[in-house]
Amino acid sequence: MSDRRSARELLHLVLDADSFVSWDVPVADPVDAVPAYRASLARARERTGLDEAVLTGRGTIGGVSVAVVVSEFGFLGGSVGVACADRIEAAARRATREALPLLAAPASGGTRMQEGTIAFLQMVRISAAILDHKTAGLPYLVYLRDPTTGGVLASWASLGHVTVAEPGALIGFLGPRVSEAITGEAFPDGVQRAENLAAHGIIDAVVPPEALGALAARALRLIGGRGAPQARVETTSSSGRVLDTRTEPAARPADSVWDDVLRTRDPRRPGIRQLLRYAASNVLPLSGTAEGEQHPGVLTALARLADTACVVVAQDRATQRRREPIGPGALRQVRRCIALASELRLPLVTVIDTPGAALSREAEEGGLAGEIARCLSDLLRLPSPTVSLLLGEGAGGAALALLPADRVVAAEHSWLAPLPPEGASAILHGGDISFAPELAAAQGVAVARLQEAGVVDLIVPESPDVATFSRDLVRAVSAALAEAADEPWSLRAPRRAQRYRRGQ
Repeated sequence: MSDRRSARELLHLVLDADSFVSWDVPVADPVDAVPAYRASLARARERTGLDEAVLTGRGTIGGVSVAVVVSEFGFLGGSVGVACADRIEAAARRATREALPLLAAPASGGTRMQEGTIAFLQMVRISAAILDHKTAGLPYLVYLRDPTTGGVLASWASLGHVTVAEPGALIGFLGPRVSEAITGEAFPDGVQRAENLAAHGIIDAVVPPEALGALAARALRLIGGRGAPQARVETTSSSGRVLDTRTEPAARPADSVWDDVLRTRDPRRPGIRQLLRYAASNVLPLSGTAEGEQHPGVLTALARLADTACVVVAQDRATQRRREPIGPGALRQVRRCIALASELRLPLVTVIDTPGAALSREAEEGGLAGEIARCLSDLLRLPSPTVSLLLGEGAGGAALALLPADRVVAAEHSWLAPLPPEGASAILHGGDISFAPELAAAQGVAVARLQEAGVVDLIVPESPDVATFSRDLVRAVSAALAEAADEPWSLRAPRRAQRYRRGQ
């Protein structure tokens, strides 16, 4: 890119004015460097004014302290040799000791060919330092610049909790010239571009350098709020109606339960996007699995619900109906968010609103059932306070995959069933789906019955006003998170499974 920014220019754009303090110490040439390599190093230092291909240090973004590692592509293509690796590792480990978030902004052709295999192997120890930083529960943000390729992309550049990229950036395992030289075939245009990676769920977004500071500030405000929510939230709706009666629910006629099913299928019914629009603040969308899958029926984000920063993973019912039902890739997106909540020690909110999982050859060959099982396992083992919100439809394994939680909050007309009621009717009545209303009542799909069984903790009355509907649900979720956070994991862990015993 002709307007490629230097490391210093990027730091000036992203960090608060005059906040950068360098951590770098002078480096020496490798003792075994041949004369030609020494000459290349000397020219690179003269051209860039830097002694290596990376700058590290500490600054502030929006007033929040952060450690930074920024590549200088003008220094031998941003390549990483032993001295450069020493500097990156030292910065990551210092950030861990000082409990600082870490922002990395690589721009590199990969490992330094002049130093051979030993330079290539440095990616292992840099990755180890990054993993230790993440294990400490500290945020790791990555900004992929033009270009980011080779061993750098295959190690520390691909380990971010949140990863965004520069518009038009070349990002790939091997650069196109190297790939063509090795294979004898030209690499297809556009494949190794930031926008294509975002479309495939490998990175979260494409962000111009001028906007990186604002995005990083939003992320740090969210992630910096990790830990147990402290404030109690009243369990009354904005209209004054009691949210949690905890009384014996009255029996409901079949047509009333079927009315719930029909209500949740109404395309005008608010979904997750309305909830976030009207009742959440500082929403930072995430994208895909970071492993090449992006499903439109699942929405993932870092968000603040009431006073609680959390990870949100939600089923978007409307998108599923229009485009694609929940498949194995969608559930791998769910699992990415569970892992994110675990690593960042953030509360997790799952939102169930699905007409059911995909019924297709692709879903079966993609391991749908196994992904449901792995979602259940991951949620049952997640130490973070977790709340599941039954927002609308809750059909089958796609709903079950998001259910295990410390607390379950339900919208008044939501429901949960092993199959859509029509499917249950077809099984029990030889293909006849006309018994669906009766079965919806008989199977106990309504949330009042689920509350009676101990599955649902809180039922939230539904307001016809979208904003009120959304705020009431988010207030209830925040209250449930605060309640769960008051309990130690040693108590919450067994209860996540035991709550489904009859009568518990």
